[in-house]
Amino acid sequence: MTDIKSLSKEELKSEIKALNLPSFRAEQIYKWLHKEGVTSFDEMTDLSKSLRAELSEKYDISYCEIEQKFVSKIDGTVKYLFRLSDGEYIESVIMKYKYGFTICVSSQVGCKMGCKFCASTLAGFKRNLLSGEMESQLHAAQKDLGIRISHIVLMGIGEPLDNYDNVIRFIKTVNDENGLNISMRDITLSTCGLVNRIYDLMNEELPITLTISLHAPNDEIRSKTMPINDKYGVDEVIKACKNYYSKTSRRISFEYTLIKDVNDSEQCALELAEKLKGFNCHVNLIPVNDVEERGNIRSSEKAVNNFYNILNSKGINATIRRTLGKDINASCGQLRRKKQGSEIF
Repeated sequence: MTDIKSLSKEELKSEIKALNLPSFRAEQIYKWLHKEGVTSFDEMTDLSKSLRAELSEKYDISYCEIEQKFVSKIDGTVKYLFRLSDGEYIESVIMKYKYGFTICVSSQVGCKMGCKFCASTLAGFKRNLLSGEMESQLHAAQKDLGIRISHIVLMGIGEPLDNYDNVIRFIKTVNDENGLNISMRDITLSTCGLVNRIYDLMNEELPITLTISLHAPNDEIRSKTMPINDKYGVDEVIKACKNYYSKTSRRISFEYTLIKDVNDSEQCALELAEKLKGFNCHVNLIPVNDVEERGNIRSSEKAVNNFYNILNSKGINATIRRTLGKDINASCGQLRRKKQGSEIF
């Protein structure tokens, strides 16, 4: 059956019209789905029982069921392993900042990209998430924690631009004033660098923040850790980012995961600074997460600080990401991998 939660407002209106129902019913149903986050038609109490029964025979409502929940004793970060209606698993992380709560959302079940420092790809790619399934991560977390989420980062399991249409629909839906009403300026999308889709996103002219997982200053190093670089090299990615900025005036952020003896040398810092010279951007330095199958070693604090100091001395705006939820393995992909492993083996 069709997931009614993944229909756009216009598509929902068309469906309601086809059922010979008054147009105001579409507005009621839309608010129940996207503002209230209901998981059953029975919760739509201002609809008749007969209409609720009719809708339940024709449509599904996507949802996320909490399979596991972990709360950091260090900083209160919350990590969820969600079970979807087909039995697949995804992960979300809730982080508390001074300005409110941010959710890290998954966009796919698994990932095709194969980045060597990431756990998301280890359990394999299964499918894209529908926009309603992405939105359900917010609803499930808000209800469980009794909070309002104000910021979204599409940085969980999956490559958002590899699920382009559903991700764009998700962004527009959560921005709707009759739904979660989250400002697009408070939404960040992270990509490993699908250049063709960066240009597509540029033409959408959405005032979101684009973040690029760069992680190396040249093709030789990047191709060793990120297979996507064989298709879209460093220079091509940076060129697309500059074009994106020229059209949207939205500053690009580059994520740079620091791995000991791989990409954390003084030469790498100098080369990266040269590549980004004169570009209004931001570099987010991230000491690599420990993923036991990967064997990557986190850069020393001295190396991280040295890298940071070199970039800043060359006029490149940089910060070192604060580690949140370290005691609960808050980076996405690890819970899904372990859960699937226990069920399969």
